[in-house]
Amino acid sequence: MAKTVLIVDDSSSLRTVVKMALERAGYEVLEGVDGRDGLAKLDQAAKVHLIVSDVNMPNMDGIAFVAQVKRHPRHKFTPVIMLTTEGQDEKKAQGRAAGAKAWIVKPFNPPQLLDAVSKLILP
Repeated sequence: MAKTVLIVDDSSSLRTVVKMALERAGYEVLEGVDGRDGLAKLDQAAKVHLIVSDVNMPNMDGIAFVAQVKRHPRHKFTPVIMLTTEGQDEKKAQGRAAGAKAWIVKPFNPPQLLDAVSKLILP
């Protein structure tokens, strides 16, 4: 059975690029338009093996989203990759503190993302 990845980003074009790369690699993909929507998608999904999230989003940003995900017993160990334009060490530290496992700065190349996904995705 294919592993499921949740992409949370307010940019539909970025979600499309990430989704195409992941689907080509054999993953199933769910999409959320911001942190709140991402939490709702997590609640509806049977199992999410990994999350790719932006930092800067309306309604709930990526750092708050990851912190919420990590408080949930069912998703506490779900790995999160931050995919963002933010490259400052302070933001990365906030992401790590919230529970993010990897940080990729946009623009990114799909092989770089797929490599991170394959290393972090849960069995």
